[in-house]
Amino acid sequence: MEILSLTTTVSSRQDAERLAGALLDRRLAACVQLDEGLQSHYRWKGQPCIDAEVRLTIKSLPGKLAALQDFMAEQHPYEVPQLLWQTVGASPAYAEWVRQEVGGG
Repeated sequence: MEILSLTTTVSSRQDAERLAGALLDRRLAACVQLDEGLQSHYRWKGQPCIDAEVRLTIKSLPGKLAALQDFMAEQHPYEVPQLLWQTVGASPAYAEWVRQEVGGG
């Protein structure tokens, strides 16, 4: 059984909690895990940057990917958000729970 795991980052716990709540409310995710304490080093518009970030790991179904991308395009606070996803194996019980929580897809 496979589920979708999508990760993104935001600059604050408040933004992470807002996105997590909206994803659950819209049944686009069964679970959203928040990891604080990240430090991202990157180049933006030609300038080196170092920023604190919060990672969201979103558990959903592969059939919800397009809806998740649309949601992030509308709701994510970044101009160009990191959206990385993969389909991962899951135990049958966990995959079924995810399926129940997001309503199929």
